[in-house]
Amino acid sequence: QVQLVESGGGLVQPGGSLRLSCAASGSFSSINDMFWYRQAPGKQRELVAGITRGGATNYVDSAKGRFTISRDNAKNTVYLQMNSLKPEDTAVYFCNAVVVLRAAASVNAWGRGTQVTVSS
Repeated sequence: QVQLVESGGGLVQPGGSLRLSCAASGSFSSINDMFWYRQAPGKQRELVAGITRGGATNYVDSAKGRFTISRDNAKNTVYLQMNSLKPEDTAVYFCNAVVVLRAAASVNAWGRGTQVTVSS
């Protein structure tokens, strides 16, 4: 069983910063790609950023220049540093990872999400 647990969400004023963390635990061999998604009320879940095991990254256009995704493979943890936050960044942020199990099969794991609210 693989668990992803997000932390670091909260209420922040426009222009502020937050750092989200997502730690994986359980029985597995390794973690390949890791992603951050978000879902605002009444909207579909969207991909915000992704990072490969080797550190290659990609971002949705609205996050470029403001958000930075990173990971610590030794800690099985992915981070999302969010700067210059805007009210439209308000959403529940979810961690997603492609996890390789000890039997070499892979699973697509999700966390339960952490709320980010940007408001004055």
